[in-house]
Amino acid sequence: LQAMSDSEQDWLALRPQEPSPSQCCGSGCKPCIYDVYEKELAQWERARAMQDKSLLMGKKEQSNNSELNPDTFTAFSVSSVEQLTEDTYQYKFELPGKSSLRLSLGQHIVLRGVVNGLEVQRAYTPISPRNAEGYFEVLIKCYEAGLMSQYIKTWKRGDVVFWRGPFGGFPYQPNKHGELLMLASGTGLAPMIPVLQSITDDEEDETFVTLVGCFPTFDKIYLKPLLQDLARYWNIRIFYVLSQESSLEKLPQSYQENTYTGRLNEDLMKTIVNSCRRKPFVLICGSSAFNEDMSRYLKTAGIEEDSCFVF
Repeated sequence: LQAMSDSEQDWLALRPQEPSPSQCCGSGCKPCIYDVYEKELAQWERARAMQDKSLLMGKKEQSNNSELNPDTFTAFSVSSVEQLTEDTYQYKFELPGKSSLRLSLGQHIVLRGVVNGLEVQRAYTPISPRNAEGYFEVLIKCYEAGLMSQYIKTWKRGDVVFWRGPFGGFPYQPNKHGELLMLASGTGLAPMIPVLQSITDDEEDETFVTLVGCFPTFDKIYLKPLLQDLARYWNIRIFYVLSQESSLEKLPQSYQENTYTGRLNEDLMKTIVNSCRRKPFVLICGSSAFNEDMSRYLKTAGIEEDSCFVF
């Protein structure tokens, strides 16, 4: 009997643990961490019923072969940390040789961190070009009280970090839309960058783009040099909406004519939509409150839901 309960305990020790809510990044990934758990649980139940532990050998928690995978976490090493603003950083990760992540446009990947013994997962969108070889880059805003932020702030060059994915993305096709209107708040800029770069890299793609970046102040606009380069293309326009700037006088001359102060509200949305050269298809990325506001303002500006994509 004793032996029987020992083996029973062995099996219980091997039972996969149900994820806690903090482990779900909430971005609708397929497979979600709960899907992975269900799959592992079914595998464990099958192995237990057949009393065959070798059936569990296929269970990979994480891999070190630097191939991104939606089901399992893969180790990547931090190769550089660049602080962009007081709370926003650009992190670069190594990929072996000349390999690339091969993401489709605007796809996100999920980071796993452990803080005070609690596992946390969050989704982030790489901002490096899709064809970037040997590395990928992620833009991350750290929040004072954020659990994941506490973990991220400790990163330094050479640290190993675990990612899985990719998930989501915007099914972009060159020249499918006459004009894209991109509405991005803060780090919501991240999924827009690969879409913009794919348009400027493709001489055959004549899609017009109007990017509206919403930030608190001029100092908090991310990736200014990159955005200025992109704005030089004939088909790209970039506007900034700065909610905490009261006047444009202190801004560099080159920014004054394409910057608005205050918030992106219903009236400004109508102005921007009316200034588009063609009826735009809209991409939105920000907080859930931002996304809801934008969808509402777009509706009053005559843009229906089927002409919008929310990251």
